[in-house]
Amino acid sequence: MPDAHTAVVSQEKFDEMIQELEHLKTVRRTEIARSLEYARSLGDLSENAEYQEARDLQAATEERVKKLEELLKHTTIISEGKKKSEVGFSSKVSIRKEGSAEVHEYTIVGSEEADMRVKKLSHVSPLGAALMGKKRGDVFTFSTPSGKQTYTIEKVS
Repeated sequence: MPDAHTAVVSQEKFDEMIQELEHLKTVRRTEIARSLEYARSLGDLSENAEYQEARDLQAATEERVKKLEELLKHTTIISEGKKKSEVGFSSKVSIRKEGSAEVHEYTIVGSEEADMRVKKLSHVSPLGAALMGKKRGDVFTFSTPSGKQTYTIEKVS
């Protein structure tokens, strides 16, 4: 199991981060250099909005490059492997809240690729952590801001 300083991601997310880093280092840096060159050609830099905007974009880009490089150094790729009956990384899990007929499906992922808009749940989130290691039919309870919630695992794939 990775330690607290290690990001856990799928191969797909790892590849996305590499592509983003390459794009920032090649395309984005070139665009910024052109913008800075153009802004300098306009004259007085002290009141030059184009120059300041390009410098701000450059700073944000360099910060993102640094973050991605650091993240990639400390990343563990979790492969999907065989589908198991137990909830783990890359599992798709369907759960139903006690007293409700509505079933919610989530995919368990590392925190770097968690995105609730597409039902990707981090393994370290309260719900994700409560799901890890559980099997179909298991009933579990976890704490939320509105109190304890009880769920049943309907399906694991």
